[in-house]
Amino acid sequence: MVQYGDTFRLGAFPVAIFVARCYGVSNLERPLPGGMMANSIERRASRRFTMTLPLTIRTTGTHSGERQGQTRDVSFRGLYFLIDADYDPGSAIEFILTLPREITMAGDVHIRCYAEIVRVEPHNGRKGVAARIDRYEFLPASA
Repeated sequence: MVQYGDTFRLGAFPVAIFVARCYGVSNLERPLPGGMMANSIERRASRRFTMTLPLTIRTTGTHSGERQGQTRDVSFRGLYFLIDADYDPGSAIEFILTLPREITMAGDVHIRCYAEIVRVEPHNGRKGVAARIDRYEFLPASA
């Protein structure tokens, strides 16, 4: 479980976590010690951090367009997010994740990620989407 003041690397970028004071931790499915969710087998190759951040998702094809969602947990290889839209597993998405200054301990950091949806499930009237990040790039700071 993420503790106040923990640090990790998002690729080559160091990030400090201040979840307890900045962003709420989901009460719906609390992780067990070690990052595992209850009644599941941990298959992740990288550490996951439970945090709620705004997310802008872009798609092409059947569900083309731009939608707003929010993360439930994030790692440098993937994320789980909640959204009011339906996506198909295997679909390619692009999203912009904003790490606010409270997390980066500097200015806001915008990261464009390219990912593939691996799972979609109902989640309290919304859709819970798991995606694997294939590549990402840091966007320049806006003036």
